[in-house]
Amino acid sequence: MFTGKCVLLDRDGVLNEEKGDYVYRDEDFIIPADVPEGLKALKAAGFALVVVTNQGGINKGLYTREAVLQLHEKIQQACDHCLDYLLFAPWHREFSLSLSSKPGSLMMERGLALTQSLPEQSWLIGDAERDMAGGKKAGVRTILIPTLKETESPLADFVCPDFKTAAEIILCHGNQ
Repeated sequence: MFTGKCVLLDRDGVLNEEKGDYVYRDEDFIIPADVPEGLKALKAAGFALVVVTNQGGINKGLYTREAVLQLHEKIQQACDHCLDYLLFAPWHREFSLSLSSKPGSLMMERGLALTQSLPEQSWLIGDAERDMAGGKKAGVRTILIPTLKETESPLADFVCPDFKTAAEIILCHGNQ
């Protein structure tokens, strides 16, 4: 099933619109039109797709794990269930430190292991410096999609204006 290559995907700001605060209500969870098409293209090219998202709002008591799972199902429905795994870190840095939470790389390393993917053939798409840092620690190539969080990063191998362009970069450079 897996081909040794994977795309690790941050959620907020990548798979759904960044709102500047915690996104956990269905009405705030907006999937850009280019995301489902890009996910399907990456899957068709043989990439495993793993969502790796910090969800510190759980630890803060703002929402539940079930809310995260419900929004994940919304993405799955939009992309014909092409995502392989959802990994999320429910801890918030105000309360506890975790190597799973980005900028730690444990969540990303777990995604690579679950999909039997090689870091040198894998990618991370994120919208924040902490995503880029975690991706670099995991040994994958990184793409930043600028949002309210970050507009540039010295740790990004590429900066793309949207998900469609990020997917095109991966498809073009995927095995180099």
